[in-house]
Amino acid sequence: MSRIAVPVLGTAILFFACKKNDIDKIKAFSSPENLPILEATNFETLSTDSGTIRFLLQAPKLLRFENEGKTFHEFPEGLLLTKYDENHNITSSIKADYAKEFIKEEKWEAKNNVIVTNEKGDSLKTEHLIWDEKHETIFTEEYVKIISADKIITGTGLTSDQNMQNWKITNPKGVIYVAVDNKNQPQPTGSNIEKPAAEINDPVISKKPPKQAVTFN
Repeated sequence: MSRIAVPVLGTAILFFACKKNDIDKIKAFSSPENLPILEATNFETLSTDSGTIRFLLQAPKLLRFENEGKTFHEFPEGLLLTKYDENHNITSSIKADYAKEFIKEEKWEAKNNVIVTNEKGDSLKTEHLIWDEKHETIFTEEYVKIISADKIITGTGLTSDQNMQNWKITNPKGVIYVAVDNKNQPQPTGSNIEKPAAEINDPVISKKPPKQAVTFN
């Protein structure tokens, strides 16, 4: 009997020593409402419109939550979202180390090493980005860097269409021009400038979407 009484007494003392706020925090943490109702690994899905593939979503892990009537998906290990046109050509892609999809609001939030690439190969890099799927726009209030074939533009804040074709930086900071390979234009003696190569962390995307993928509703 003594072996049982000692831990029970210790537990009682610990329980009554806790403040009410601490107990509420423990209950909130352990509440089923804060746990995902579904988990998927190596997740891949296609989104179609009238039989035409529009998006390909790939993620190492997906978590689905339903809380107070709100449903959202969380991608704690990042994602790669690729957009296609009606001819299955890539128009843009979004890659991030963390993301959320808010189902009812039709909005996505991407964080940490966010990279958006358009069909011309231009890249937008930032640490936070909102994609309004309903209005087909993306925007951020954070520091941004846009890398194209001949220049690098930096600034704070950006609004754009979702294909990164028409964009505007709210507070431009500077432009760095990069020499373009042109046989008709001589380079200065001793010039060692080359066109920048793709970075390791840039998204690698296929030219065509897969024929089949796992669907998720």
